[in-house]
Amino acid sequence: MKLKEIAHSRTGDKGNISNISLIVYKEEDYEIIKEKVTEEKVKEWFKDIVHGEVIRYELPKLGALNFVMDQALGGGVTRSLSIDKHGKSLSSALLEMDI
Repeated sequence: MKLKEIAHSRTGDKGNISNISLIVYKEEDYEIIKEKVTEEKVKEWFKDIVHGEVIRYELPKLGALNFVMDQALGGGVTRSLSIDKHGKSLSSALLEMDI
């Protein structure tokens, strides 16, 4: 199944850092995303875009995972030559991940 079938996302960016929160629709699906959506898998998923570290923070009471991805925006929103490389586009791309 695609991640988007059990979760939605919110994003933000600051400089060259993208921040993606992945939030399950149903509380019982939190353990699934916690197991299947690891730092390593997210780093691999974005291997052509994210050139720095990926850190995952767990927020079980919210049913969410937060991924902070360094060196992910081509130098930053105002410096990047890419239109679709910013946080909101990355969160949509993450929801296409098969789990």
